[in-house]
Parts: sequence; C-alpha cells; structure tokens
Amino acid sequence: MVELREKEYTTLLTIEKLGGNASVEEIMKQSGLPDATIMRAALTLQKEKLGEIHEEKQTTVRLNEEGRFHAKKGLPERRLINSLIKLGGKTSLKKAVEDAKLEKKFVPIALGWLRRKNWAIPDTKTSTLQLLETPEKEGTDERLLRVLMEKKVLGRQTVAEDLSLELQSAVKILKKRQLLEINQKTRRTIEITEAGWKKIRKGIRVTNEVTQLTPELIITGKWRKTKLTKFDVTAPGPVVYPAKVHPVQQIIQTVKEIFAEMGFTEIRGPIVETTFWNFDALFQPQDHPAREMHDTFYLGYPKTGKLPKKSTVNNVAKTHENGWKTSSKGWQYSWSSKEAKKLVLRTHTTATTIRYLAEHKEPPVKVFSVDRVFRNEKMDYKSLAEFHQIEGIIMDNNVTLRDLIGTLKKFYLKLGLKKVRFWPSYFPYTEPSAQSTVYIPEFKKWFELCGMGMFRPEVLAPLGIKYPVLAWGGGLERLIMLKLGLDDIRLLYKNNLNWIRRTPTCQ
Repeated sequence: MVELREKEYTTLLTIEKLGGNASVEEIMKQSGLPDATIMRAALTLQKEKLGEIHEEKQTTVRLNEEGRFHAKKGLPERRLINSLIKLGGKTSLKKAVEDAKLEKKFVPIALGWLRRKNWAIPDTKTSTLQLLETPEKEGTDERLLRVLMEKKVLGRQTVAEDLSLELQSAVKILKKRQLLEINQKTRRTIEITEAGWKKIRKGIRVTNEVTQLTPELIITGKWRKTKLTKFDVTAPGPVVYPAKVHPVQQIIQTVKEIFAEMGFTEIRGPIVETTFWNFDALFQPQDHPAREMHDTFYLGYPKTGKLPKKSTVNNVAKTHENGWKTSSKGWQYSWSSKEAKKLVLRTHTTATTIRYLAEHKEPPVKVFSVDRVFRNEKMDYKSLAEFHQIEGIIMDNNVTLRDLIGTLKKFYLKLGLKKVRFWPSYFPYTEPSAQSTVYIPEFKKWFELCGMGMFRPEVLAPLGIKYPVLAWGGGLERLIMLKLGLDDIRLLYKNNLNWIRRTPTCQ
C-alpha cells in the first residue's frame, strides 16, 4: 500500500474531486493549500507515478488605463467618425472634435487612424474633414476592446491563445497603440495517472509526519517514535521577488565602470544651462533651428543666467561673427549676448564637457559623463523628452582620429559588441567627424550608436585650448534597448513591475 503525507493525500483527493486533471489555481481554490505546498506534493505524486505535471506557456492580455478609457468611451477615430456622419459627412475639424467631445491629446491619434482605416481624410489647407466611407458598426480592434473589458468586469483573465485568429491579430494592433498589458506565464496542471487511479481504488495510507523537531519532542523522548518529514531541497519554493537595481541603472553603472577601467574620470554638470555653454561655445549659430522652442526647453523663470568672464565671451562672439583667429569666416552675423544668457534645460552633455575644458586647458584630460538631457520631442516608441546621454573626451598631445576609433572599439568590446564600423559624417562642432555603428547578432542588423570627431578650432581657440580634443557621444537609451531586446523606449520608464522582475540582472 502506498504511503502519502497529509498534504500530498489532500492534493491527490482534490484532483480526484476535480475530475482527475486540474490546474494549480483550481486545486488552491478547492483545497485551501498554498501553491508551493501543492507543487511539492505534485513532485512527490509524480515521483511515485501517481500523477503527472503538465506545463503550458500562456500569454495573458489585459487593458491598461488608456485601454479601459477607450473601451468605455470608444476609440478616438470611432468617436470622431460618428460625429462626422452626424454632421453630414463634411465639416470643419474643430466642429467635429467639439461634437465628439474628443480630448485634445487624442485628436492627432484619431486623424491618423481615420486616414489609416480609410474612413475619412482631413484637408489641412481648409481644416475640414471629409467622409470617405461609412465604417462597419464594430471593427476587430473594437470587438477585442469590448471582450477584454467584459472579462475584466467578470474578474477573468484573457489568454491570447484562446482568442480567435481574428482577435489575435487585433492584439498586435492594440499592443502597438499601447492600450494593452501583455504578460507571459506558465500554467501548470496535475493529472492523475492510470497507476494513480488504481492506487486510489485499493486505498492509500496517510502517514503522520512532523516537519519540525521541537524542544518538547527532545525532552520527552517522543522524537524516538515520531516520523520526521524528509525535505526535498530541490522542490520549488514560493516565488520571491527580492529588491533589485532597475535595469536602466544597472547598464548605466556598467558603462561607468568600463570608463573607469579605461582610465577616465567622471564629471557632472548643471541640468539648467545657459545657451552660451549649450550652443554658443560649441560654435552653433544663434539662428540655428535646434535652438527654436520646438526643439529646446527654455526656462520661463528665471529666464537668464550669468555669462563667463568677459574675455571668453568676446572670443566666442568674434569667432561667431568673423572667425576671429581660427582661419574661419565665422557665421557672418551680429552675435547677441542677450541671446547667450537665456536659460535652457541642457540638450546634450557636451555642455558639461566644454565647461570642464574651459577650466582644464592643459593635457592630459580624459573624462566622461553619463547624465540626463532634455529635448522638446513628442513621446513615442523611439523618442523621449528626457533621456540619458553618454559622452567622453580626450585631450592630449598629438592625438588623432585613429586614437578615437581605437578607444571606441575598446569601449564597445567591453560592452560585448565585437563588430564596429565607422564612416565619415557631419556634426556642427567637430571636424573631422564620423558615425559609429555596431552589429547586434540577436537582430542581425547594424545600429547607429555614437557620433564622434575632433573639436573644431572655432570651439577650442576661444577657450584658450591649444591641444587636439577627441569627443564622442550618443543616446544611452538606444544602447539599453539593444542590450535588453526592447522595441519601445517608453517601457524603460513605465515602472512595470512584471517587466522589471522578469528582466535578468545585466552583466
């Protein structure tokens, strides 16, 4: 006769009551046992050939906050097209938006999907909206929204594999629209074997075992007659999520350690910077498009900051106006100190390195910066308004572009990126300039990472620097996405605990 411990016997009887095949969740609900206890019991049943454990990978899908909003109110394009039909098929965009009571942030989304679905077309010249065809009552993506919302109300999970092929294709669409949360999980079921059914019919003896040796058992001598439980140290325990450093911070720390290994020193600078250091000192003209409001965040208060010493300002001004002593013609305009005093959120960490160079004019200089920068850009799957930039500079006697290429190759190699290519490029404050690309085997593609070059005389001469300076820099998030295999930059900062927990510690 087979002997089982109490918890194992309870698990077996529960599976029998549930028809001989049940998921861990069903057994937990029926028996009240925790999942770790059930899995330990299942391993024993499998070892005794009384049961068998089956595992199945599942993709669960649920609506996020914005998805639930659209499930209740309707997709933006549906709300707008309904108003357009109601208003006769052609009307001003403003009137259609007002009638639909469409939130301002969803208007561009609605217009894009109206065009993509071929429902209507906006005329930008006349600001009107023209109906192209009357859409079906409910699209596949809208039906999926409804199904997911109904299941949420009932407290049920939606397994992607259980959906129809048509709705599975809609999952991809809504995922791209950032309306879903998708998670991978393993569903485990335990099935009673044929041998198990025979043993149940013949009878199973339950043994009373003690899991803990107490002082009372030792003092009274009862431990001699007590059967102690044998623990299987290989059996799975409860899932524990210990604290960990965020994946982004892990990679930032790795990058900093690599720079330190290569003999670089880290420098930091102010986030709020004058346009003098952010643009002018880097020989970027004051009428350059990148300095416009749609590319740069300007401070409202205070609006201006202090300029450096007068001699430095005069040198930069003359270089902009006529080239000064640099053999350049400059930009041929009247430079404004008022424009140079304006405060911005720095758009690159080069503002930090040029400040450092202005104070450290003698070689050798070998420093790096990994810090936040800000650009007035629309947030999407590849762009953020706030991100990290990685930058390094070397100043020494007789250094050349070849030294810079060798340094970058070594840096990438330490990151595990072995194939690197360089080709000529253009950047406003370096000449010669180049672009570096690395080959990522997982994607089987080449990716651009860092711009690089040697600072121009128009940058160095006004600051009194007489030695060549090598510089390179680029967005760190792109590198992080490649290392983590992501296709949406926003996931890095959504604080999605499921993603953070399942992302392995970066090496």
